[in-house]
Amino acid sequence: MKKYLLFIILGSVFSWGCTDLEEEVLDESLTGAGQAEAISGAIAPAYGQVSWTWRHTNYYGLQLIASDEAILPYRGGTDWFDGGKFIAVHQHLMTPGNDLVGSSWNELTKNISRAISAIEVLRPLSEEGDAQATIALYEMIALRAYLNMLMLDSWGLVFDKERSSDISNVLRGEEAVNYLMGELSSVVDVINTDLGPGRLTQNAVRGFLARLHLNAAVYRDPYGTPNFATEDMNKVVEFTDAIINSGQHSLSPEYFDLFNDSNNGNDELIFSLDQRGVLRREHSRWAYWSIAGSLFPRPEFPSADGTDGPAMTSDFIQSWMDAYGSVDPAEADARFYQRNTLVPTAIQDLTGMSPLNDQDHHYCIADVDFEIDRGILRGVLWGPRKGADGAFLRCDNGDVKIFPVIQRKGNGPDRDVGYVNHTMDVDFTNEGRLHNKGYRSSKYQFSRTSPNGNNFSSVDLVMMRLAEIYLMRAEAKLRLGDVTGALADINFVRASRTARPDQTPAPLTTLDLDIMFRERGFELYWEGFRRSDQIRFGKYEDSWTEKTSSNPSKRLFPIPQSAIDGASNVEGFLEQNQGY
Repeated sequence: MKKYLLFIILGSVFSWGCTDLEEEVLDESLTGAGQAEAISGAIAPAYGQVSWTWRHTNYYGLQLIASDEAILPYRGGTDWFDGGKFIAVHQHLMTPGNDLVGSSWNELTKNISRAISAIEVLRPLSEEGDAQATIALYEMIALRAYLNMLMLDSWGLVFDKERSSDISNVLRGEEAVNYLMGELSSVVDVINTDLGPGRLTQNAVRGFLARLHLNAAVYRDPYGTPNFATEDMNKVVEFTDAIINSGQHSLSPEYFDLFNDSNNGNDELIFSLDQRGVLRREHSRWAYWSIAGSLFPRPEFPSADGTDGPAMTSDFIQSWMDAYGSVDPAEADARFYQRNTLVPTAIQDLTGMSPLNDQDHHYCIADVDFEIDRGILRGVLWGPRKGADGAFLRCDNGDVKIFPVIQRKGNGPDRDVGYVNHTMDVDFTNEGRLHNKGYRSSKYQFSRTSPNGNNFSSVDLVMMRLAEIYLMRAEAKLRLGDVTGALADINFVRASRTARPDQTPAPLTTLDLDIMFRERGFELYWEGFRRSDQIRFGKYEDSWTEKTSSNPSKRLFPIPQSAIDGASNVEGFLEQNQGY
């Protein structure tokens, strides 16, 4: 009984129930009857939980807010305080009781438990000769390793566990790295090559191994100065070479197609969370979390709006400005911005305009044709406007009217009389935390299948794509002294974004570690990589907006106190991380 209670309290890393098996369904390819249904029923909860693990108020938010990429103030003194958890994580002042840390731990450990549950179901079927069970078994071994790698990255430990009846062996440092290398290596040559991107494939496992070797120096000694071993960097090159040379993936000419409704068929994706009407917990949170609450991106669905959540820090935006100098990054780099609201020239000038006198200052467009701008949103937004009856204002032909967006949220001086005007400066002061403050991320499309902007998205959540593979190879080559090879990889990625030729970023002529770090930020922003990148490049102890802590102990998050308390009946089982 003590063992069972321990499993539950540790954030479900050891527990699951049959009621969970229908909580999420992965996708159509996993339906079937008889034995096929048993296999589907084993793996669907594990895959489905990944979406919830990466929810905005779980692991995704934890990675963003802890970095120099995002900041989430107490908006106007009314929204998003949530006990101060986002502020504390951003300032690196989190404690073992922080709810953002705790929910991330709980969902991730639950995800590990579901992978273990699937392995227990699949292994005997595989041993009996069921080929489909064997394929699924390899996927679940890889998934368990991937999830444990997230644990290692954020908390500095992994759970070595084969059966639900076992107590996990907690591994750290070199032992943890070796365990994960062994797990991934055991399946890399036998796992499927063609079931992705919604399921794990050989190239996904190769990508995990490349990530593991790239970060191995940090994982072995999380508080020290990383020593990037030649052997590790050579392995990064080996595994990324294998992915690139497989010919199974290609870079997307339009950068933002990677994050659209139809992205499941994009050849750049290697691993993603399939959301094509097949998960109970499909969500658009990566799309709506940052967007202004006064903006309605889907006129077909009047309840679809943003939440005025996190903004990009001025420090991160400044890195774009510094890179392009006198040229606007929106004009120089297709990854920074995509204009979709084509406001007629005659009404672009808002001089003298306000919500009090702009009733004729609009253009008309069909509901289904309206699309908000993508990338990094700044300045005055344009979008649908609601009348007193709560319905969108329309032209005589039924098209929706597109106006400058009125600031309807918060208690700032512009409420109801000014426009949403996103400024670069955002902080925790009374002025800096107003609802309009900070540039916003609109990287993911508001799905046209979502009736409310929150759930039922068809946009797959991207976990790994080919551009990251090229960037990992470039970094490894750079650390090995091959600057020419690294520069070629960087420029290959930049040159691939050709759908809008005027915004295809120009090739770089020089490359060092600082530029390498900057380029990863430009390509992979708001995809959950920034915190790990800052640690690996030695920048996590730097100061940025509202963060001055230089304590290297904060590279790892605290283990939730509830988990430690739950493990107290097994002496020494779960020890708190350094500095907490």
